[in-house]
Amino acid sequence: MPAEWESHQVVLMSWPNEDTDWVEILPEVTACYSEIISRILEYEKVILIAPEGCNPLPSHPNLSVIHLPYNDTWTRDYGPITVKLADGSLRYLDFAFNGWGLKFAADRDNLVASRLIKMMELERENHLGFVLEGGSIESDGKGMILTTSTCLESPNRNGDLSRNEIEEYLKNALGAKSIYWLECSPLEGDDTDAHIDTIARLAPDNTIIYVGCDDPDNVNYHNLLDIERQLREYRTPEGRPFNLVRLPSPDDIDGNPATYANFLVSPRAVFVPTYGQPDNDTKAIQAIRSVYHDRDIIGIDCRALIKQHGSLHCATMQLPII
Repeated sequence: MPAEWESHQVVLMSWPNEDTDWVEILPEVTACYSEIISRILEYEKVILIAPEGCNPLPSHPNLSVIHLPYNDTWTRDYGPITVKLADGSLRYLDFAFNGWGLKFAADRDNLVASRLIKMMELERENHLGFVLEGGSIESDGKGMILTTSTCLESPNRNGDLSRNEIEEYLKNALGAKSIYWLECSPLEGDDTDAHIDTIARLAPDNTIIYVGCDDPDNVNYHNLLDIERQLREYRTPEGRPFNLVRLPSPDDIDGNPATYANFLVSPRAVFVPTYGQPDNDTKAIQAIRSVYHDRDIIGIDCRALIKQHGSLHCATMQLPII
């Protein structure tokens, strides 16, 4: 499975509409999506899934609109997961998506990947016997997968499988050599059972960018402290400590938890969610710039997305296409 910071040409997104959970704040969230899309279009192509007959944005040479039914807009978790074979060809893996462990309706979302792959005439690999969301795994492109036990071992995902069986499946499907498990609780208010992209992100040169917390009154303080301890104990396959880069914990948005770890990396830019908190926003951007100093760092206000417990990375899925 390629690392996110490696080459990709397309970002997949789905448009918020009155048939989604965004209906009560549509003007606010469509403005946010418009901003995200316009910034990404400066660097690469966007495939936007929209309801039949809906073309919500002005035409752009890098924008394609595809009409498909869907339940929600978090394409990170139901879009295809790409792997590269030894000969350089790509396969687009279609995993089962069951609404984050049977919490929400997902009948239409679960069909998006197969329909999209067919429409684009790509090489599909069927993995519908295994539940896996894109936000639950991180890859370094060299065989390391980072994930959390709370999510992948959730009884409502692949509860009939042991950890060893899950590891073997991921190794076979994703070409993984080693699986690193974080033992942690979800951030307060998280519907995903602790997706890794809300907590810690793999980065080049054996680096992990993670969320820290210095406020003992923060509801996530002890959880994040324990995560930090685990990361400090991690060792690379060569036996060396990882380079750890700490992100601040933003304040909640209207009672909803936020995270700076939910950024999207493209070949020439990193798109970072911001939350109208100048001090925290600046610290997060500076931390990410210290790792991705060869790319533009683009802050985008994602306060609207937090109201449905997601952020920028959740709303996007990169697609390497050859």
